[in-house]
Amino acid sequence: MPFVSLWCRGVDGLHAPRVQVEAHLSAGLPRFNLVGLPDTEVKEARDRVEAAIGNSGFTFPDGHITVNLAPADLPKESGRYDLPIALGVLAASGQIPADRFQDCEFAGELSLSGALQPIRGAFAMVLSATGGVAGEGKFVLPEASADEAALTGMGEILGARSLLQVCAWLRSQETLRPGRPESGLTAFSFPDLADIKGQTQAKRALEIAAAGGHSLLMYGPPGSGKSMLAERLPGLLPPLDDVAARESAAVLSLAGRFDPARFRVRPFRAPHATASAVALVGGGSPPRPGEISLATEGILFLDEFPEFDRKVLESLREPLERGEIHIARAARHATFPARFQLIAAMNPCPCGWQGHPNGRCRCTPDRIERYRGRISGPILDRMDLLIEVPALPAETMAETGKGESSAVVRARVLEALERQMARQGLVNARLLPERIEACVRMSAEAKGLLQQAAARLQLSARSWHRVMKVARTIADLAGSPGVEKVHLAEALQYRRPFTEAK
Repeated sequence: MPFVSLWCRGVDGLHAPRVQVEAHLSAGLPRFNLVGLPDTEVKEARDRVEAAIGNSGFTFPDGHITVNLAPADLPKESGRYDLPIALGVLAASGQIPADRFQDCEFAGELSLSGALQPIRGAFAMVLSATGGVAGEGKFVLPEASADEAALTGMGEILGARSLLQVCAWLRSQETLRPGRPESGLTAFSFPDLADIKGQTQAKRALEIAAAGGHSLLMYGPPGSGKSMLAERLPGLLPPLDDVAARESAAVLSLAGRFDPARFRVRPFRAPHATASAVALVGGGSPPRPGEISLATEGILFLDEFPEFDRKVLESLREPLERGEIHIARAARHATFPARFQLIAAMNPCPCGWQGHPNGRCRCTPDRIERYRGRISGPILDRMDLLIEVPALPAETMAETGKGESSAVVRARVLEALERQMARQGLVNARLLPERIEACVRMSAEAKGLLQQAAARLQLSARSWHRVMKVARTIADLAGSPGVEKVHLAEALQYRRPFTEAK
């Protein structure tokens, strides 16, 4: 059979378009042509496939071999095409049967020995290929990738160790192991909130942020506990549900950073302050997800907030509002989810010691103003909670008792989240403006206080809505059906301006 075709999947953002792999063998001088807009990684498949076929006990055919990857206008990248190319060459030369090719799709990178290596994006590929419909499609993948893809709960996933094993399966001489959807969530633990001494108000703000999905900016001197607080936020949140877990895993899978043991665990991303705009929001050619997408359904922690390049911080404005990022390039476009919870931390001044009892700060008001001015007004306007984390006195550090544990706080957070799901089907922070009035019912006293505060603090329309949503979360934590004056008063405390030099 000088011509055969089989199926694979490409990667285009979070989509996995179907790719037909056609192999044709004709007489002529030995030559291997690979066409269909392959990039360098795919072009190198010629050498990997030839070595793998020989080392698996087959004969690499003489003559003119042409392999076409269709559609021709879709760029092909990565080593996922090695396995279907090798199978196509073997079937075209009559060394293996091709009658089972149309029943399933193949993907896998080959080593020179013929062993199958894991591929990037297996989870995203299967999820997109099945359209989220259980039982659709059959996929033959490397064993490690099969275990990852099986977590989708979609399709029939078969894992293979080598090219030789796949060929034996096609000959009905051997069976392939189904993917094992294993998760290590039950064995995963988080740092405990009880480890942090003092900082009662900061812990309260962290609880509110967890209960409503709100963004939080903490500022205070070095060593006051800002990073420790941020690292304990995942322990206050519930595991991801099926839909959110699949979306998060799909993005992480595209970047090759998905760990099956952390399936359903909310991602916690903490890029360094030297991160570029592309690293943070995504980009490149082909477009790849950035940190804001890798943190989807989880937490993005930006420590040393003002040290990030201003353009990098400004690139967060659209994702914070829309929950997605659209990357446009001349030849490629991609849209990635970016529904992350932003937690940021910063020092109060360039040296970090302003307001500290040690009196070491010598920063002038102009220097402090320039430092804090690195964070623009629009970015501050998108922060739900602004909280000072002061230096701890010596007597507090010497205390031996512990405060509330993460388990206790988490129980309150879960109750508040259940109230939000029952009332509106999403967390308070994601309420759209047109739904705020209906979901955030305020007493007359609370409305009056909000109007007075808006005039005094010169709140923008966005800040007005964010105060209402934070107040709604505080009311949910208290089990109150409506937002009362006391809830709104606490919410207003978390919008105290801090940009002025003291």
